[in-house]
Order: sequence, then C-alpha cells, then structure tokens
Amino acid sequence: MKWTTRGRYSVKALLDLALSGSQLPVSVRAIAERQNIPAPYLEKLLIELRQAGLVRSQRGAQGGYRLARSARKISLAEILAAVGERLEPLSVPETEAEESERVEDWVTQAVWQRVSQRLQQVLAEITLEDLYFDARSRQAAQSEAPEFIV
Repeated sequence: MKWTTRGRYSVKALLDLALSGSQLPVSVRAIAERQNIPAPYLEKLLIELRQAGLVRSQRGAQGGYRLARSARKISLAEILAAVGERLEPLSVPETEAEESERVEDWVTQAVWQRVSQRLQQVLAEITLEDLYFDARSRQAAQSEAPEFIV
C-alpha cells in the first residue's frame, strides 16, 4: 500500500495535535509550519477530518483544531478513510483474467485479497496513541527537542 500525500499529511496533522498535549486549539499555521504542510491544503484536510468527527474546530483569535476524542480511540484506518484513502486488494486486470483462467492467477489474487484484509485489520488496530508513543520513544532515543516533526 502506498499512501497519497492526503493520507500522510492527515496522519501528521493529527499526530501533531496529539503531541501538542494541549486541550487548547492549535492553529493551522502552527501545524503547517511544524510539519511542513501547505496551510491551505492542511485546512482542507482538517475540514474533512472534522466532518469525520476526528477533530473539533474553534473559531476566533484563539481558534484552531484539537482532537475530538482521545488518541487511543482514533485508529489509523479511520484517519485514512476520512480523507478518502482506500486500500483495495490487488487483482488481475479483467483482460488478463478473460484471456487466462490459470489457477496461479486465481491463487495470486486470493492471496493478495487476504493480505489486504489483514492490512485493514492492522490499520484498524493501530491508534493515534500508538503512533504518539512511537514518536516519543524516537525523540527520547535521539535526544530530540520536544517539538516533533513527523
């Protein structure tokens, strides 16, 4: 599976919110600067994430975004689905399938469908909290400053 920029930026933005450790809203500009994401693009992603119930927004001078619920209750699968990331099983193109009914083509397709299903399960099991702890462990191991760039 290869994530698009939408998926990577969405995960980075939510991880940034989790790492901020604050219940106060974080501005789009602050996230964009820390994560090197174009602010207008990030704003569009955050709107989609808000519509999916993953973040809350607050308007005004002290406005911004914050997680809508605990990082342990937000899965990687939810984040990716919120911005339209799809994990689809690899399949034999129809023209090839019509031309050849060889058993190995069917077997290969069945194997990839099972792999895709397991990958979906794993993405549903990985939470934003898991990524948070991975990020903190990496920081500690590398003696990095608390502001983490994903």
